[in-house]
Amino acid sequence: MPIPKQPRLLRIGVLGAGPVAQIGHLDACRKGRNTELYGLCEAAPDLLARVAAIHRPQRSFTRYADMLADPQVEAVIVGVADQFHVRLALQALDAGKHVLVEKPMGVTVEECEALRDAVVASGLALQVGHNRRFDPGVIHARHFIQERIGGLISAQFWYYDSIYRYTMTDNLQPLIETSAQALRPPGSPKADRRRYLMLAHGSHLTDTARFLSQSEIVQVRSRLLERFRRRCWFVDVAFADGSLGHLDLTIAVAADFEEGFRIHGECGNVNGRLPLSWYHKAGHVECFSTENDLYTRPLGQDGYGYRQQLEGWADTILHGKEQWGADVHDGLAAMRTMAAIARSAATGGGWVALETVTGGV
Repeated sequence: MPIPKQPRLLRIGVLGAGPVAQIGHLDACRKGRNTELYGLCEAAPDLLARVAAIHRPQRSFTRYADMLADPQVEAVIVGVADQFHVRLALQALDAGKHVLVEKPMGVTVEECEALRDAVVASGLALQVGHNRRFDPGVIHARHFIQERIGGLISAQFWYYDSIYRYTMTDNLQPLIETSAQALRPPGSPKADRRRYLMLAHGSHLTDTARFLSQSEIVQVRSRLLERFRRRCWFVDVAFADGSLGHLDLTIAVAADFEEGFRIHGECGNVNGRLPLSWYHKAGHVECFSTENDLYTRPLGQDGYGYRQQLEGWADTILHGKEQWGADVHDGLAAMRTMAAIARSAATGGGWVALETVTGGV
């Protein structure tokens, strides 16, 4: 049954009617307990008409300025190409709108710093679309790490995309409406596969590592192997608290999709495996505590991360609740980590301090 709507709904305008909006954000807005799909903005009129007919926003726009000028729009989801994220988020902030921007928050350290400064000055709520933070298994792991595990010793995180991923996602996702008139970044951003894959998948991996380790990443050293038209990054991580870390990003493996983590602490450990997010299924996470020599594992909980991240964002805006999702500082930290990984891999695999990193990946 549909989740009952609360009396006060956040009126959201979605920018972009492309794949991520069609698969995730539009449905999530409509189903959220405290969200309303008020507006949809898409530059391609034919695409706008077809997607609006499916999702039925109250208003449709072909010009972003018109949607930002509508006083009924309280918040904007920026769900367009990565290269547009920062510029369009800044325009929304200038118009007094709260922002949820898809991951990665930007494509260079400098533009993410500019966005951070604008968010801090505005007092508005910006959240980055790292929906894994809302997985019930990840939430259980975070609480356990905060309350039971004691000091951390080591943390491993991995993200393995699968060569069979599209066999799975094509069955899960709706048929995507497209248009030749849709706006695209100059050139072909996906042509640089090393850069594109790090931004698309590395952003998930780095944010989850920061979220669960609860300590800033201060240095990384990485190796990159490109073989069989696939890419594998092995990354050593130094955390500010002295614990050791490792990141493994492999795109793609001849196996099932897998995203996971293993964290060892003074008084216990955490093991987690997260399914492909499009299944809307909670991750399989087990936490062991020496306090009672027992494992705990959540089961049967709601795993629709796209909806839950909007509900959390709306709770922050409407009711002043603590922001659980990634904020602008988290988005900048993820960009710094990815840029440092790329810098280390390109310069012989030595240690790179995040505070020294500039540019992109």
